[in-house]
Amino acid sequence: MLRSCYVLPRRRRSGGSLPTYDDPVSAEPIPDTGREDGTLAELLSARIAAGEFRPGRRLSEAELAERFSVSRNTLREAFRVLAEQGLLEHVPHRGVSVTAPRVADVLDIYRVRRHLETGVLVKAAPRHPATARMRGAVEAAEAAAAAGDWAGVGTANMAFHAALVSLSDSPRLGRTYRQLSAELRLAFLVIGDPQALHGAFVERNRSVLETFVADGGPAAARELEDYLTESERTVLGAYARLGLG
Repeated sequence: MLRSCYVLPRRRRSGGSLPTYDDPVSAEPIPDTGREDGTLAELLSARIAAGEFRPGRRLSEAELAERFSVSRNTLREAFRVLAEQGLLEHVPHRGVSVTAPRVADVLDIYRVRRHLETGVLVKAAPRHPATARMRGAVEAAEAAAAAGDWAGVGTANMAFHAALVSLSDSPRLGRTYRQLSAELRLAFLVIGDPQALHGAFVERNRSVLETFVADGGPAAARELEDYLTESERTVLGAYARLGLG
């Protein structure tokens, strides 16, 4: 049984010319995750980050309540939590939709990422167990790139950065990064070109890792700062080419 979620105030957004999808979620089945200890908000967040619900897509309250075997009140609580996290938005007279991040959102996501990730890395010890997870993510990305699996590269890239943040040994920072990465995934889905987004950063991830192991956290943090700036420019450039604001 899914646990209920704490009710947070819903966040509204307006304006913009980002894509919308009016088809209800009932077009795609929602398999059981088996996570009995998770909240409904956590389950929906994971599926949004995985791309099961596209940016701008309207969510059918009736369908989701039936498929997850929860009451509509429980579902509404989950919607409100995810709206506060920036993953869903409530549009008057249209219901709840998956957020399509705007340029201002992308700028803020990267602002937080620079503070969070470089701040963790500069103080981290290369012998931390999370370093092995970083290496595993780099190797997974390289294998996926060799196979032309650019979605897999994107997943491995997110795993690399999550492992980097876990160098902090802070569950709170880990939760913060998971929320950021879910929002960033939405921006990537809006762009829809995983090779252009992730291809250049497979080698950069390995470089950051090797610098960290050989030269320590401060040197790796300086390299990561440049890396994140380039990544931000890649996303913003794609938004500009698509005419998104």
